This record gives sequence, C-alpha cells and structure tokens, in this order.
Amino acid sequence: MLKSKYYVWFLLILITVSCDSNSVFDQYRSMPNQWHKDSVVSFKITPPDTINNYNLFVNLRNTNDYKYSNLFLVVELNYPNGKTFKDTLEYRMAAPDGTFLGTGFTDVKENKLWYKGYDKPFVFNEAGEYQVNIQHAMRENGEVYGVLNLEGITDVGFRVEQYNTN
Repeated sequence: MLKSKYYVWFLLILITVSCDSNSVFDQYRSMPNQWHKDSVVSFKITPPDTINNYNLFVNLRNTNDYKYSNLFLVVELNYPNGKTFKDTLEYRMAAPDGTFLGTGFTDVKENKLWYKGYDKPFVFNEAGEYQVNIQHAMRENGEVYGVLNLEGITDVGFRVEQYNTN
C-alpha cells in the first residue's frame, strides 16, 4: 500500500513538471510578512543560448491583504557585459469590482506578468550570466514617498520561457 502511494505522488509530480516544457528558468523568493520598499529581489540567469527567442515574466503571489488594484515595479536587467536596462512597470492586480486577477482557488493568487517578449521576442544576445532585480515602487495617491512596507505580496518570481507565438 505504501509503495503505491509513493508511485501516485511520483506520477503527479512527473505530470506537473512535464506539462511545463516551455520553462527555461522559474524561481521565486518568499517575502517575509511585508515587502520593504528598499528590498530588491534578485535572480541570476544563465540562458541556454544567444540566438533563440524568449518570453520573460515577473511572477507574483498575493493574498487578500494586498490593498491596491495595481502594482508598480522597477525591474532592472543587467547584461553580462555591463549593459543595464531599467523599466518602471505598472500591472493591474484587480478588476474594477475589486476581485483579484490571477489564478488560484484560495486567498493566494498567482500572477504571471509580462516583462519582455509580449510585443517582440526577446533574445539574450550576450553569453554569460544575467541578473534581474525587482523592487516595488508603490505610492499612496498624492504622496511623494513610497509605501514603506507593502503588505499582501507573499512571493516574487521571475520566469523565462521559450518563445511561443500563441
């Protein structure tokens, strides 16, 4: 009986992993209770090649403690040879009625947010290690200073997928 239980778990894990064949890189960093405005979440990526096209995503998990309908992020992409691109991005996190976007059946919603590749394919055109830095840039309406501790974001991730035209 115990042997068949392990077999079922193995099959479930295998099916889950095999269904995600487009993934080249997919990592998360857990946030403690809050995401401090000065806290930078970093990922180091060594792409498999310098010729193929890729889609890049910022992945977030949020709970009902997240009290905004949008999210501003500063995402910095550092190339192996020293070039840096820094983008300030805004993402919708909730529908107009306040219902959180994203997937998930519990109070945790997973959001797969486009970073690069949505308008034209992204190519890692330099060989070596890239670094992605992600920082929140949330502000209260009318306030100059940012939200010191952003509540409701439990995990920040970064994902690279093989380019898919669908």
